[in-house]
Amino acid sequence: MDDRKMFPPEDLAALVGSRLCHDLVNPLGAIGNGVELLAMTGSADGPEMALIGDAVKDAQARIRFFRIAFGAAGAEQEISRRETDEILTALFATGRLRVTWHPDTALPRIDVKLAFLMLNCAETALPMGGTVEIRRRDARLELIAEGPRVNADRALWQLLELPGQTTDVRAAEVQFPLLRDTAFGVGRAPSVTIGDAGLTITL
Repeated sequence: MDDRKMFPPEDLAALVGSRLCHDLVNPLGAIGNGVELLAMTGSADGPEMALIGDAVKDAQARIRFFRIAFGAAGAEQEISRRETDEILTALFATGRLRVTWHPDTALPRIDVKLAFLMLNCAETALPMGGTVEIRRRDARLELIAEGPRVNADRALWQLLELPGQTTDVRAAEVQFPLLRDTAFGVGRAPSVTIGDAGLTITL
């Protein structure tokens, strides 16, 4: 009898996400530091270096976001309001989507992970941009998204409320089953409301 314990696939996927993001942080940081040093010496002025610098900052912000959204979340870990603000500001400061994070205290890492996955899902429904507000009410997370155009794939969004349901998803849509499985895995049931001008997710 083989009594070896195996990691659940979802735990391995989260650990892989954490590892990839961790290993990408250092080289990106080195590139960013190199760009800053060149700028300080005045030997790399010009739009080309500015473009590289902006691209590095965007990549760093995305890696930090993905590390939380797709990485492992320890039961005792917390993320401060300051860190959450830094990540969201860096990622959405110049885009068409405006994100407001309302919780004013540190939250368990699993809550921030769920919120980031909710945000990742909401982005897909707002092709023209808009506003997203994230709150925590009585231990429940709430995301309210509004925009000039709402384009929500009903099959994907219904997936959030149906544990065990399977459907074909593209790589760009992996956040939907991941949000559902992560939420139900910690005893939370996502609820989705979609209207002409926006959508709401609570869990």
